[in-house]
Amino acid sequence: MPVYQAESMPHATPRIGPRSRVTLHLSLTLEDGTEVLSTFGDEPLSFTMGDGTLAPGLEEMLLDLPAGAETRLLAEGAAIFGAPEPDLVHDLAVADLPADFTAAPGQVIAFATPGGQETPGTVLAVSADHVRVDFNHPLAHRGLHARVQVQAVR
Repeated sequence: MPVYQAESMPHATPRIGPRSRVTLHLSLTLEDGTEVLSTFGDEPLSFTMGDGTLAPGLEEMLLDLPAGAETRLLAEGAAIFGAPEPDLVHDLAVADLPADFTAAPGQVIAFATPGGQETPGTVLAVSADHVRVDFNHPLAHRGLHARVQVQAVR
């Protein structure tokens, strides 16, 4: 009886694609070096592509990266979090805000939506009667550096 030897099939390194289960380390820093998010030095982030864990633009930047990859990416916040929409800038009457509310330009504050969820707003200007707030993602106007270390792709 003949003996057949199975040829070893080369194992392709899995790459990130739609619906991939991904484990990675991620950090985002502003152009001035301020770190706004990092999993380095902590547990890696595990998620399924498309599940809403990461912003769609950030997921798009990860597509086709192989397991084991470590890379640095430069992106505009608008490419990651969506282009700022002028309709999301609102003037809020000071009279409608809590009495102890104090705001300063540049401050990011969590606001409750009518549906009970929280959304961040960046204070643009403060006057005696109004507070101008930008409800676009706080990083949408910024240049960002991303560092990614892909641990696993399934």
